[in-house]
Amino acid sequence: MKINLRLAFHYGLTIFLSAFLLFQVQPLIGKMILPWFGGSAAIWTTCMLFFQLVLLLGYFYSHWVTRFLSPSRQSLVHGSLLLISLLLIPISPSLDWKPMGAENPTLRILGLLTVSIGLPYFVLSTTGPLLQAWFARERSGLVPYRLFALSNFGSMLALLAYPVAVEPIFPTLWQSYLWSGLYACFAAACALLAWRGRKGIPIVQQAHHEGPAPRWTDRVLWAALAACPSILMVADTSFLTTNIAPVPMIWVAPLALYLLSFILSFERRGWYQRKVFLPLLVLGLGALAYLPTMGINELPLYVSMGINLTAFFVACMVCHGELARLQPHPSHLTGYYLMLAVGGVVGGFFVGVIAPYWFNSNYELSIGIFLTGLVAAIAVIPKMAHARPLLRGVSIVFTAAVLFALAWLRIDDHMEETRGAEVTARNFYGTLQVFNNVKGEYRTMLHGQITHGRQNTAPDKLDLPTTYYSLDGGAGKAMQIKAAQGPLRVGVIGLGVGTLVSYGRKDDYFRLYEIDPMVIDIAHKNFSFLSRTAAATEIILGDARLQLEKEPAQLFDVLLVDAFSGDSVPIHLLTREAFAQYFRHLKPKGVLAVHITNRFLDLRPVVKTAADHFSRDVRLVDSESIPEKLVFRSRWALLSNDPAFSKTHTSAAQRPSPA
Repeated sequence: MKINLRLAFHYGLTIFLSAFLLFQVQPLIGKMILPWFGGSAAIWTTCMLFFQLVLLLGYFYSHWVTRFLSPSRQSLVHGSLLLISLLLIPISPSLDWKPMGAENPTLRILGLLTVSIGLPYFVLSTTGPLLQAWFARERSGLVPYRLFALSNFGSMLALLAYPVAVEPIFPTLWQSYLWSGLYACFAAACALLAWRGRKGIPIVQQAHHEGPAPRWTDRVLWAALAACPSILMVADTSFLTTNIAPVPMIWVAPLALYLLSFILSFERRGWYQRKVFLPLLVLGLGALAYLPTMGINELPLYVSMGINLTAFFVACMVCHGELARLQPHPSHLTGYYLMLAVGGVVGGFFVGVIAPYWFNSNYELSIGIFLTGLVAAIAVIPKMAHARPLLRGVSIVFTAAVLFALAWLRIDDHMEETRGAEVTARNFYGTLQVFNNVKGEYRTMLHGQITHGRQNTAPDKLDLPTTYYSLDGGAGKAMQIKAAQGPLRVGVIGLGVGTLVSYGRKDDYFRLYEIDPMVIDIAHKNFSFLSRTAAATEIILGDARLQLEKEPAQLFDVLLVDAFSGDSVPIHLLTREAFAQYFRHLKPKGVLAVHITNRFLDLRPVVKTAADHFSRDVRLVDSESIPEKLVFRSRWALLSNDPAFSKTHTSAAQRPSPA
C-alpha cells in the first residue's frame, strides 16, 4: 500500500511540476520579449498560438510513443529528450531576434520562441498525457483522468503566482535561473519514472474491456469543444489587453478561469451540472454578445469585467464539462488529449493568424460566441435520448432562436462599427478606422474604440492641433516654450495622424517613431498634417525603444512619448531603462513630455518615480475638453532639468503626489 501511495505521489508531483513550469514560462518569456515588439496585446496572442502549437506536438508525440513503441524504447527516447533539453537551459532569448523594423512580427515571435524555449517547452507539454498513460499502464485499476485536473491545478497556480509572488520580487534574470533549476528537478523526476516503466506491458495490450473505439465524429466533437473556449479566451483577452493594458494580471484572469473550468470538470463529475450551466450559458453568451455594443464607458470597469469574465467561465465550464462526459477508455487517453490539443491550436491559429491578416475588423470574438452556442447544442441535444420527441423538438427550436439572436446582435454591431467608415483595416497591431463626421467638419482615426487623431476639414482650420495636443495642453505648452528659444529638434514616439507636426516651423526637425506601418500609411493618405507642415520630418519604422537604443544621441529639445495601443500605454515604454534612453537623447535642458491620459491606470506614480531616479523636475499639465475645438481632456507629465522651464511653463501645472 505504501509503495502504491509513493508511486501515485511520484506521478502526481511530476505532473504537477511540469504543468507549473509550463505556465510559469509563458509570462516569463512574454515579459522578456514584450519590449521588442512594441508592447502590443497581439504579442500575447501570438505567444499563446506558439504554446498551443507546441502542446499539440507534445500530445502527438505522447500518442505516438505509447501506441507504437515498447516501454523500453519509450524510456530510451524520452530519457534522451530530457537529457538534450537540459543542455538548453537557462532560458534566455537571443538579442539576434530583436526586430529591425519592418519584419512580420508573428513569424519572428514564433521563430524566437522556438529557438529560445522550444525543446524544454515541448518536453513539458508531453508530460501530462504521457505520464497518465504510464500511470494507467502500471495501475490499470485506477482512473488517470483526475491527474489531468491536478495538471491544470498546477498550471493555474503558476499563473496566479507569477504576477503576485514571482514578478514583483525577482529580477527577470533570476526568474530565468529559478525556472531552469526547477526544470532540472522535473527532468530528474520524469527520468526516474521513464526508467521504472521500461519493463512494463504496453497499455494497448492491457485493455481487456476497453469498449468500442471512438468514432471520427467523436474525435471531431472533442476538438470542437476544445476549440470554442480557446477562441473565446484568446479573443476576449485580446480585447481586454487592447483597451486597458497589456499587463500580466489582465490576461492571467481569463486563462486562470479557463484552467479552473478544466480542473472542476475533470476532478469529479459532480461539478458540472447541465441543469445549472446550460441556462447560464444562454445568459452568458447573450452578455458576451451585448457588452461590446455598449462600449467600455457605459458600465464601471469592474462591473463590465466581472460580467465578461463570469460569462466566459460559464462557456468554458459547459465545453469542458461536456468534454469530461465524453472521456474514452484510458487505452484511448492519448488520442483523446491529442484531439483536445488540435482544438486548442485551431482556436489559437484562427485568432492569432487568420483574424489579424484576413479580417478587417475584430470579428473573432463574435464568431467564437456563435460557435460556442452551436457546438454546445450539438454536444447536448443528440444525447437527450430519454427525452420525449416534443421536448427535443422544442430544444432544437429554442437553440436555433438563441443562435439567430446572437448572430443578429453581433452582425448588427459590426455593421454599425463600419457604417460610414472611409477606411477599415487591420493588422498585427490592431484595427484602424477613419471616419468623417456627419456634417463633414472633421475626420477621425480610431484604434479600436479609442480616438487616435482628428483633423478639421475646413481649409482655414487644417493646421489647428486637436484632441490631446491643443495649445493649452502639456504637449502644446512644452512646444511653445521651447520654440521661443529658437529652431526645434523634436522627437515623437507614436505618430497617430501626425498632429504634433502642426507645431513645426521652417527650420524645425521632427523625428517620428511608429511601429505600425498601417498608421503611417493612413497618416499620409487620409490626413494632411504631415504634408502641410513647414518643418522637416522623418518617420522611423519600428519599436521606438529599440530604435532609440541603436541610434546615437539625437539631442532633442523636446521628446514626446505618446505611444498608445487602444487605451493602454505599452508598459515597456515606462520602465527605468526606457527613461534612461529618453534622457540620453535629450539635450541637457531638453523636455520629456509623457502623455498619461488614461481611464483605468494612474500613471503619475510611475512618472514621479522615474523623475526622482534621474533627478528631474516633473510637473503635470491637465487641460479640459473643448468639443467645439475638437480638444479632448488630457494629462501630460513634463520632465526637465531646466529650472527656467519649470518656472515658466504654466501656472496650471502641478507637482504629482509621491508614489
